[in-house]
Amino acid sequence: MDTVQKLTSGFSLDLGPLKEPLGFIRVLEWVFTIFAFATTGGYSGKTHFTVTCSGAEAKDVQSVFGYPFRLSANPYEIPSCNGSTPSKTFLQGDFSSSAEFFVCVGVFGFLYCTATLILYLGYQNIYRQTTRGPIIDLVVTAAFAFLWLVSSSAWAQGLTDVKWATNPDHLVESCQDICKPGASPSMGRLNASVIFGFLNLILWAGNCWFIYKETPFHKDPNPPATMEEGGAPGP
Repeated sequence: MDTVQKLTSGFSLDLGPLKEPLGFIRVLEWVFTIFAFATTGGYSGKTHFTVTCSGAEAKDVQSVFGYPFRLSANPYEIPSCNGSTPSKTFLQGDFSSSAEFFVCVGVFGFLYCTATLILYLGYQNIYRQTTRGPIIDLVVTAAFAFLWLVSSSAWAQGLTDVKWATNPDHLVESCQDICKPGASPSMGRLNASVIFGFLNLILWAGNCWFIYKETPFHKDPNPPATMEEGGAPGP
């Protein structure tokens, strides 16, 4: 209870930091982080091709897939031309590790941005009162910049593999005589997620400089000269 009272009494809303690079860039990080994990986590797509037997109407074969892209869990049935039971086939590949890692970095980045924005706007005096706050902020921001580099690169490669595994031209290779590929799945949303990932890398890495200026490690190389007590000012 005492801690809550101290936090409540110490809260003083000040929108001034939003006019500075430190706060403004953090808001951009908050927005682009949401876009990054939202465009990946909510995706659902569909790939399809047609099967045409001699003297019969073409049949459409569809397979729906989505986040977290465990494609081997998505079955589809290929009709048989000899009247036998349709063969059940699965999409190939499991790309959940890179997709979930990317979304996880995005979610934790969003939470950290929210927490630091509250700190910047409501507890700016506490943030600047000691050197510990800016130093911790710098270390965590640098760590997130590295995580965005790793996760975005991994997800970019994972997305390339997802495109190949769900490409209708690839799916019809096992039945080229009777199968015809359809339109490729729409991947614009996933392409945007990779772009947002690398934009976050730029934002978080660039923000390290502005946070660094708040730490005691950043010193003015040319401090202003002070006059000696009782001395006359120079010409």
